[in-house]
Amino acid sequence: MKRPWAVTVLGLLFIVAGLVGLFYHVTTEKFGWGLILVLLLRLLAVVGGIFLLLGRSWARWLTVGWLAIHVVVSAFNSLEQMASHAVLLVIVTYFLFKEPEANYFRSTPAA
Repeated sequence: MKRPWAVTVLGLLFIVAGLVGLFYHVTTEKFGWGLILVLLLRLLAVVGGIFLLLGRSWARWLTVGWLAIHVVVSAFNSLEQMASHAVLLVIVTYFLFKEPEANYFRSTPAA
C-alpha cells in the first residue's frame, strides 16, 4: 500500500523535531542526567518518525505517547504551551488512527 500523505508529513515532522531538539539541547545545556533524559526523549521522536515512514504500527503509539509527555511537561511551563501541545496531540492521533492511515499500518509486516 502506498504511504498516505499524512503519515509522510507526520513522520518527517517528528524526525525534524527530534533532530532540532537534539542539536538545541546539546549546544545549550550542561551535561548531566537531565540532559541525558531530554536527549533520549528527542531520540525517541526521531525513531518514531522513521518507523512511521516504514509503516510500523507501534510507531504510532510511540509518537502519540511522546506528544502526551509533552502535554504534561508543558503544563509546568504555561497554560498556552499545554493547550497547544494538547491540540497537536489530538490532531496527530486523529491522522495516525483514521482510515486510510490505519490500513497503511495494518498492511506492513511487524518488525
